[in-house]
Amino acid sequence: MPAKPRQYLWRSLLFLAGIIVFLWVVEIVDQFFLHQSLNRFGIVPRKWIGLRGIALSPFLHGSFTHLAANTVPLFVLGAMVLLRSTRNFVGVTFLAMLVGGLGVWLFGASGSCHIGASGVIFGYFGFLIAAAWFERSFLSIITALVVILLYGGLIWGVRPFQGHVSWLGHLFGLVGGVGAAYLRADSK
Repeated sequence: MPAKPRQYLWRSLLFLAGIIVFLWVVEIVDQFFLHQSLNRFGIVPRKWIGLRGIALSPFLHGSFTHLAANTVPLFVLGAMVLLRSTRNFVGVTFLAMLVGGLGVWLFGASGSCHIGASGVIFGYFGFLIAAAWFERSFLSIITALVVILLYGGLIWGVRPFQGHVSWLGHLFGLVGGVGAAYLRADSK
């Protein structure tokens, strides 16, 4: 591997690791010092104040268990998107947050508050699978197969009525990721 791609690889992985460390710092501060008061900044459906959660909710988690469940897939799938390009990473992250957040805001249960990075994870998942469909390149197809092998079970996360799981965030995050793959393919 030439020096420049190797440098990009390490910088990309360190950047993503930094994001995850930031999520853990936020959760530690929220749990131990703020008594989970940051969670009120999640997406609150059909309340104007709840729109702020579109930008903030991916950084908030209900518990260390919730964050731990999101950490590995966020890193693995995020790295797979980031290694394609920084532009893809930014675009997919933004679209998954926006489409996922707006979907939850429009269709979520009244009086609920949605938090967590899983909508972004589903966006990465959707992007990597859909990129294979739209691009039909050898590398994108192999990547999609690896994603399906590692995280194919994620698809069950879009089933409705799963208790305290924001299945709408999963569903609309997935839609955002597929949309990002379509837009990327369409711009070529």
